[in-house]
Amino acid sequence: MTERKPWDVPFESWVERQIRIAQERGEFDNLPGAGKPIPHLADDDELWWVKNKLRAEGLTTEALLPPSLQLRREVQRLPDTIADLPTEQSVRDVVADLNRRIADYLRAPSTPVVPVHKADADAIVAEWRVGRADRRH
Repeated sequence: MTERKPWDVPFESWVERQIRIAQERGEFDNLPGAGKPIPHLADDDELWWVKNKLRAEGLTTEALLPPSLQLRREVQRLPDTIADLPTEQSVRDVVADLNRRIADYLRAPSTPVVPVHKADADAIVAEWRVGRADRRH
């Protein structure tokens, strides 16, 4: 660890001195990426590092959305989500779980408040039946 910066030394001089001392000790030698350009430095996207972190964590940018919009997207994607479920009960279970999370959100919404309506289990099951019948033929 470096010593504390003396009160009478400007920050820039002190920092430059610490860097020079570290270079003399060889602390910057053989670092990964040495001599290579810094990735994404010329990118116009100021959130490149956020997207890289999400990719590294196996997440999508959807994880950045507020809960209300995440729930709304889940409702929109429900037909695709339930398409391959084997039983009507499993479809109802998925819809019930989503509706429970929507109800939890509606009790204590976070900002921004975006209207989210519960999914109609009967309508979703009817849609699932039609899709299932179409795939059988």
